[in-house]
Amino acid sequence: ACVCEKNKRVTNCRTDGTGQCRCEAIGSGVMVDCSTLTSKCLLMKAEVMGSKSGRREKPKDAFEDTDGLYDPECENSGIFKAKQCNGTTCWCVNTAGVRRTDKHDENLKCSQLVRTMWIVIEMKHAERNTPLNAESLKKFFTDTITSRYQLDGRYITNVLYENPLITIDLKQNSSAKSAGDVDIADVAYYLEKDVKGQSIFHNSAGLNVSIDNEPLKVESTVVYYVDEIPPEFSMKSLTAGVIAVIVVVVIAIVAAIVVLVSSNK
Repeated sequence: ACVCEKNKRVTNCRTDGTGQCRCEAIGSGVMVDCSTLTSKCLLMKAEVMGSKSGRREKPKDAFEDTDGLYDPECENSGIFKAKQCNGTTCWCVNTAGVRRTDKHDENLKCSQLVRTMWIVIEMKHAERNTPLNAESLKKFFTDTITSRYQLDGRYITNVLYENPLITIDLKQNSSAKSAGDVDIADVAYYLEKDVKGQSIFHNSAGLNVSIDNEPLKVESTVVYYVDEIPPEFSMKSLTAGVIAVIVVVVIAIVAAIVVLVSSNK
């Protein structure tokens, strides 16, 4: 037996012939490599199985109607299947598992898994007497994302500080991502869980954000997703109160669309 340092939502861990720890992801039984991040799809599936079995309480911010945490269908490689269903209701998702179409019946066709090429993580810190040092903050998050989450630094395109907001841009289109690179959707998911004190790492309570040796309390986190192909929402679905808020942004020449998923700490 061995310990999966990068994923505590696993079982039946054993060391393979190369000395690497490999375990079965709870809920799917898919073997995961413990030397790198586990895919978001398998992590979500394990989290849903945990709540079904009564091992943990339902989160107070749990979304109904499948926006937010849902029981996903994953490919054997761990990535999301393009089409997700809950009973007879189906929808298409992006590589981050976020819904990008209206909900339809089972006849819905999702021809491809559309890549999320840009993720914006926006954190708001608690009120402070003095602003943070922007350079120290940038160094902390750049170092953390490259070391803790193993993301190549070239995919971190911006760490911006506008008191009290910290904005991190992760960009990784399909042509830039090479074999072995962790996916920005998985990095964002690990980071979000860490900041909320629900770490996926073994034996970790979460990420201690410390800038210039001073602890920083993060009050809320919002994650925005931009896909390579704009989502397909009808106007009638964009009524007030809909969980997925659509914001149009212009990137270069094409208009891409951002899906907003909010999670308060």
